[in-house]
Amino acid sequence: MSAAEAVRPVVADDAGPRGATWRLFVSELRLIYRRRRNIAGAVVLAAVPVIIAVSIRVSGSGDGDSFLFGQITVNGLFVALAALFVQMPFFLPTAVATIAGDAVAGEANQGTLRYLLVVPVERTRLLLVKLAAMVVFAASATLLVAGVGGTVGVALFGTGPLPTISGTTLTFAEGLGRVLLVCGYLTLCLVALGAIGLFISTLTEQPLAATIAVLVVALTSQILDALSQLEPIHEYLPTHWWFAFADLLRDPVATEALLPGVVSALAYTAVFTAAAWARFTTKDISS
Repeated sequence: MSAAEAVRPVVADDAGPRGATWRLFVSELRLIYRRRRNIAGAVVLAAVPVIIAVSIRVSGSGDGDSFLFGQITVNGLFVALAALFVQMPFFLPTAVATIAGDAVAGEANQGTLRYLLVVPVERTRLLLVKLAAMVVFAASATLLVAGVGGTVGVALFGTGPLPTISGTTLTFAEGLGRVLLVCGYLTLCLVALGAIGLFISTLTEQPLAATIAVLVVALTSQILDALSQLEPIHEYLPTHWWFAFADLLRDPVATEALLPGVVSALAYTAVFTAAAWARFTTKDISS
């Protein structure tokens, strides 16, 4: 992206600051969704549920030791849930880390950040636009996985009653609603990781370094969470509550782990967005 392209979306127009902000937001989304690497990443995300569904269809049965995989042949919506479960430890965090790491560091690396702020665009507004675009991306990534998984799953396995962990069954409409709630919860978790990435992105001018740093945070958190010796700190780790979405598959919905997960994600988002703001609004912009 050239410097001229970076400046064009934020030039004030008749709509005033709000119009300029909206144009900047739309420009940011276009930049995210038109990048080839992001398109390639989306293809990978969409391919996983297809592979899961086809492999189970060919084998004729799911994994009886896993609730999510074991129920796929009963209701195709479980393909969506299984795909989200499989991709949450690495693939989805990688996608969000790429966007978050590139948010500020990418602009600085390309030399466009300085032009964006010369227009001028308030630094706070620019940071909030970056955050909002990341939220949209996180939501679209989870919905892509669930949408492809649900569509392929229903086509191959049908829409029978959806079993819950509690032993009851839900109608297809109720099951679809639970899948959407799972997507919403996981989006919240991914946004929290993205907020950490946004802060890291303000510390460097190398987007790849920022992306790797976010992945290191996510993977290290998961490793620490697996060590029983460190149990006292588990609930404070950013990834600890990711799989609390299982509470949404109970009847009625349980909240023992779900609510702490929501609180944790909101807290991480607030703290690291504030840290990113404090850093970004006071740093010297030289590129």
